[in-house]
Amino acid sequence: MAITGAAELLAAWEAGLGEPATGRALLLHRTARPDVAAGRLPVLPVGEREADLFALRRALFGERMQVRLECAACGADMEFDLDAGELARSLGGRTGGAFGSSAGGDGMAAGSGDVADGIAASVAAVDSAAESDGFAGGPDGSAPGAGDSSAAGPGSVVRVRQDGWDVEFRLPGVGDLAAAARSGDPRAALLARCLVSAVRDGAAVSGADLPAAVQHRIAEAVEAADPGADLTLNVACPECGQATRAELDIASYLWTELDSWARDVLLDVHLLATAYGWSEPEILALSPTRRRYYLELCADV
Repeated sequence: MAITGAAELLAAWEAGLGEPATGRALLLHRTARPDVAAGRLPVLPVGEREADLFALRRALFGERMQVRLECAACGADMEFDLDAGELARSLGGRTGGAFGSSAGGDGMAAGSGDVADGIAASVAAVDSAAESDGFAGGPDGSAPGAGDSSAAGPGSVVRVRQDGWDVEFRLPGVGDLAAAARSGDPRAALLARCLVSAVRDGAAVSGADLPAAVQHRIAEAVEAADPGADLTLNVACPECGQATRAELDIASYLWTELDSWARDVLLDVHLLATAYGWSEPEILALSPTRRRYYLELCADV
């Protein structure tokens, strides 16, 4: 993973303006993981993606995340802080070497030239998904690599053995969940997409033949192996003491921050270009400190 610079982040932001939430999340994930092919990102375990986005958020905007929530019981506004780095670590994310310390333009380290190519690849992946009404899969609706344990990354397959059954199941990715949600039977669709193998007393069987007890064991194993796939907050209200449960959507949170940052940077570019006649690349090449001082000088004139 490489932290991208201001120009590349602006390109990712611009590419995501016309995309739905799923497309924006994919662009953010590609920014966090340029080492992974864009087509593979939707099938990475959901918890891994969440950890990647928390690590990206920490690298770009710092550890402290301010969260506002309305109490479900009394309606009081609750404000509290979360630690993006701690959340990434708890989900098994990359908070160290790959990202490193933030530096360079706008508090972001200058990324490699591969980042711009990664953004383009992500846009292409989003376009492809839109054309197929979702994330790409096999002719039978299965995910890329379904039924092949070699296609899954290390640790992304769980194994369940019960009453003569031996089942291998790939941890679902966001693409799997999106595709399953469009099916008339989401549970069966997800099982078909992520089932790697199922054997009963030495004979291979299909997912449709798995008994309910085995399917329940699979669900438990997936939850234990990928706890970050369902990140839920349970916050006690300081006014009434009742607890409010809410899901934390890091992709939406991070996109909102990126959108605000991008608009502020473009305003800076406009003001400095008007005052000095500099081009956008020249202005973005300035450090945030130097840019701020030039803006202060413009205000003093």
